[in-house]
Amino acid sequence: MKPRIRRRTVVALAALLLAAPLAPSAQAAETDTHVEGTLPSGASYVMDKPESWNGTVLLFSHGYTPAGLPNPARNAPDDATKSILLKEGYALIGSSYASNGWAVSEAVPDQLATLDAFTSRFGTARRTIAWGASYGGLVTSMIAERHPDRISGSLSMCGLLQGGVANWNSTLDPVFALKTLLAPDADIPLTGLGSQAAAAEASGTLAGAVGEAQNTASGRARIALAAALHNIPGWNDTSQTQPEPTDWDAQQANQFQTVMGLVQMPAFSWRQEAESRVGGNMSWNTGVDYAAMLQNSPLYKEVSELYAKAGLSLTKDLTTLNSAPRIAADTQAVDKMALTSSFTGRLAKPQLTVHTTGDGLIPVQSASAYNRAVTAAGAAPLLRQAFVKNAGHCTFSSVEGVAALHTLETRITTGHWQGTDPASLNARATEVDPSEPARYVSYQPAQYPRPYDLAHPTDRYRP
Repeated sequence: MKPRIRRRTVVALAALLLAAPLAPSAQAAETDTHVEGTLPSGASYVMDKPESWNGTVLLFSHGYTPAGLPNPARNAPDDATKSILLKEGYALIGSSYASNGWAVSEAVPDQLATLDAFTSRFGTARRTIAWGASYGGLVTSMIAERHPDRISGSLSMCGLLQGGVANWNSTLDPVFALKTLLAPDADIPLTGLGSQAAAAEASGTLAGAVGEAQNTASGRARIALAAALHNIPGWNDTSQTQPEPTDWDAQQANQFQTVMGLVQMPAFSWRQEAESRVGGNMSWNTGVDYAAMLQNSPLYKEVSELYAKAGLSLTKDLTTLNSAPRIAADTQAVDKMALTSSFTGRLAKPQLTVHTTGDGLIPVQSASAYNRAVTAAGAAPLLRQAFVKNAGHCTFSSVEGVAALHTLETRITTGHWQGTDPASLNARATEVDPSEPARYVSYQPAQYPRPYDLAHPTDRYRP
């Protein structure tokens, strides 16, 4: 390992696409010791240890970074949170992971190696908490399940807690609906993408069809149907005005933005990279009843109203979807994705998860998927879940994240969950900084549409 050490630093890191954004004007706090280095895998790491270290180290796992983009090491979700935690005496560490993309098999050992590097330099921490945002929430929960001896507890924020197989299945469903209903005669491969060029071509063709469809009432209704299959809420970005509960047109317009984003990146480009790692297609829709899936979606009312307004038959379109040729998975690819990226639910240390209610990228129902796995594994007493009322992915205020960490630490210290209700979490957040938003609410997410975890043998793929 090759550390570069300096006494005072300003850290300016670019925001990763699936992690909470760094405030562009924020300046990192002065710290007693700042260390940067390189792991044997080639991943970089960064550590900040305050002079008045409280003995707790926070191991941060960052979000997904697409191939070709800068991938610096990060040790906090944003600069404001970093500043607060350093002032409170926490040591902050994290790595870049050895490669971009769906790198779970590299991210977990790189994070543990970063912890080893910290211990080698500064000694064993009194307490280690794993935490992460977005895709980093998946990495965090993998560490929690598979290496509980290395941590005291874990916090997953806006985490991809449905796991890898379920994620790619739920990414397939909306684009399958869009292709079937909006571009039935187009040659658009949805899986088995041989290259990034092939992914870009398929993405561009489908995006063109979706953009054109948005200009008609029938097209908008069908886009809303696709959004409902992914549980994309009608308020999913902080730039949007929150629509009234029955303003179906405004909700659909908001969903359209996220649907286009899904088509332009995750459903094709990111899928191709993930397929290349597991050697084939790891998702399927054989046997899926899309009519039943829509009936169970919290967005069913919106879809039915927009179909009625357009003079379309929802029943007919659902019949078309259910009779369309299906996509089968490569069993070995499913097994490999499950091995690296699906959950057992077997927690041995306490975990707190936090999610925004208006997340369009990783819908809030992912929390239900993880709760299902943990409950089936008999570890439900170790899990608590909290929800922040806000639009967008990972759009927590800094104090909301710090309040969650403090609540988890109380559980680690006392052995009992205390103050996981919204009022207590908001009070903790306000104690940190009363000028920042504190928006925890009571919330029960709907069930995840197509869960897949290793705690339920019936989830296993059968061609």
